[in-house]
Amino acid sequence: MKSTPRKQHLDRIQQKIGYTFKQITYLNQALTHRSYGSQNNERFEFIGDSILDYVIAKMLFDAFKQLPEGRLSPLRAQLVKEATLAEIARELGLGHALLLGVGELKSGGSDRASILADALEALFAAVSLDANFQAAEQVIYRLFAERIRRLNLDTQIKDSKTQLQEFLQARKFALPKYRIEKQTGEGNEARFDVSCDLGELGQVFYATGNSRRVAEQDCAKQALAWLIQQFGK
Repeated sequence: MKSTPRKQHLDRIQQKIGYTFKQITYLNQALTHRSYGSQNNERFEFIGDSILDYVIAKMLFDAFKQLPEGRLSPLRAQLVKEATLAEIARELGLGHALLLGVGELKSGGSDRASILADALEALFAAVSLDANFQAAEQVIYRLFAERIRRLNLDTQIKDSKTQLQEFLQARKFALPKYRIEKQTGEGNEARFDVSCDLGELGQVFYATGNSRRVAEQDCAKQALAWLIQQFGK
């Protein structure tokens, strides 16, 4: 491959994650937004999200052997939230290598947190497809180990989804189920209609946001407010 600016960015990304792709097409697809074409990273992101959740859970399980599940879950949420993933993606320079449609390029999509977070998750899937799960696990360890060492268990800030989960677990209720009801538009015009179903409690909450994560947090905030009204703090 000719040494173009994009190839140089791809080379730097591989150097930073400590993994060299045998089939560079996997890396290219991981960094292709849906606005660019049909061969994009959405399916990769689906896999990468699950890989990341498991590996981070295992890292926390090993790092904090005395903590119960109720305290490990919010730590994981803190590490896999959109802002954290986007921060890591920027450190890797993913934005410089993203393939975006014209509209996304003009609207600053290369530095949009939701797009960067999804690309990072897709990157983990790309590594697993190019090699295996263990290779993806090693990449995640490389990127998150220091962040886990720096976690402050005393000043941890819990987001709405984490607070909702802890509230339900403390009262032995089933965990909420989130669902994307509708997705429209792209880039700055993207809208995600999301629901949060409390199951046995018979309540469903709805919210709309410019990313799935934002809408889910809004749903969780509504659900938590209702639960506190019903059961107290």
